[in-house]
Amino acid sequence: QVQLVETGGGLVQAGGTLRLSCAASGRFVGITTMGWYRQAPGKYRELVATITRGANTNYADSVKGRFTISRDNAKNTAYLQMNSLKPDDTAVYYCQAAIREYSANFYSDYWGQGTQVTVSA
Repeated sequence: QVQLVETGGGLVQAGGTLRLSCAASGRFVGITTMGWYRQAPGKYRELVATITRGANTNYADSVKGRFTISRDNAKNTAYLQMNSLKPDDTAVYYCQAAIREYSANFYSDYWGQGTQVTVSA
């Protein structure tokens, strides 16, 4: 069974840093795009950043210059380095990955359980 497990959330003061990790486990053929999304209370889930297997990245305008997404393909793990955090960054952060299982000939989206990030003023 394929799973994504996120770690690294927590409480930090404005201006601080956090690093999130997302590790994929289980049996699968491969992973293409991985990404981070977030959902604040009363708001829709929104894209934060994505990264392809070839390390092409895409960021939401609100996090450009402050967040960096990266991945280690050998470890099936993605990271989100978050610097200069603001109270508006407070949300549950979810990892997403497009994964192909051995039993399939297509890629499906998988999601982690989410990790809380809280930034105090």
